[in-house]
Amino acid sequence: MAVTADYQVQFPENDDIYSILAAEGIEFLLSHSGEVPLEYIHGKTICLFFSANWCRPCKDFTPELVKLYESLQKRGEELEIIFVSFDHDMTLFYEHFWSMPWLAVPFSLSLRNKLTDKYRVARIPSLVPLYPDEISVADDVIGLIEDYGPEAFPFTKKRKEELKAIDESKRVLVSDLVGKTIGLYFGAHWCPPFRSFTSQLIDVYTELTASTKGSFEVILVSTDRDSREFNINMTNMPWLAIPYEDRTRQDLCRIFNIKLIPALVIIGPEEKTVCTNAREMVSLYGSRSYPFTESRIVELEACLKKEGDSFPRKVKDKKHEHELKLDMAKGYVCDFCKKQGKFWAFSCDACDYDLHPTCVEGQEE
Repeated sequence: MAVTADYQVQFPENDDIYSILAAEGIEFLLSHSGEVPLEYIHGKTICLFFSANWCRPCKDFTPELVKLYESLQKRGEELEIIFVSFDHDMTLFYEHFWSMPWLAVPFSLSLRNKLTDKYRVARIPSLVPLYPDEISVADDVIGLIEDYGPEAFPFTKKRKEELKAIDESKRVLVSDLVGKTIGLYFGAHWCPPFRSFTSQLIDVYTELTASTKGSFEVILVSTDRDSREFNINMTNMPWLAIPYEDRTRQDLCRIFNIKLIPALVIIGPEEKTVCTNAREMVSLYGSRSYPFTESRIVELEACLKKEGDSFPRKVKDKKHEHELKLDMAKGYVCDFCKKQGKFWAFSCDACDYDLHPTCVEGQEE
């Protein structure tokens, strides 16, 4: 997510922007077709867009803002965005402005500093809606747009609360597979950790499908870059998926605040979120994680402790020259049987040597 500006929730009336422009002797704004008189923006919702050509977050966010602007124009919304440049020179200013369909104030260090001070802009990109004092603006307009697109308009605190309420209602609807435990699986084919974890999740899914008699289901929430990657992804998976063209995918990523993939979110049979980090549980405990609740984690940890207490602290194995100590490891390969191991191992402090407890041949010291 792009870095956003630190500005106050309340903003002055639009008259202030005219006063600042007048003090700088500015009578026109800039467009790609020439100068535009200030009267053109009267009666419109005005947003100041503070940005720069050298700023990567700005260049990443600008295309999103363009889509929003064009969408709102088609809807007939009286919105005008005005670009305020943080560029170092006129050439970079025009290069950046060329990617924008809205207006701009003339390139001026003095004007930029006055607008920056007036609207308390600390970082870019920053989008500052200009409303009368009685209208409260959302505290993260850039983030609001990244999450909701054109639906974020008019960028007020009230609109943000409305959108959050809609999200909460969708959270219930998503859980509408009554009586089943659902794993919402977020990821993309291009992501190597996702492909690696998918293999493990398929094994877990196969085991649980049989042992729970169909009470566990996985649904892919794709973050693939295009439908071709999505289709490749689905050829390797035995579970369901939300269609690539369905915007529910983006909604779920926002609702569950997915920042890293792969991610596995568990919705319980009572239609409530049980676990938002089930990937770690599956990686550690496999199918034993089911039903992925906190109480199940407590049970598994107690079982592991009991198992560890049953082993000696040190052993001397005839296959290895050094003393081996009991250790806990998330994963390892036994140097004798060459099979994967988890949790308990007898390891050598002097060299990289590990044994499954069942592969030890020797006497406890």
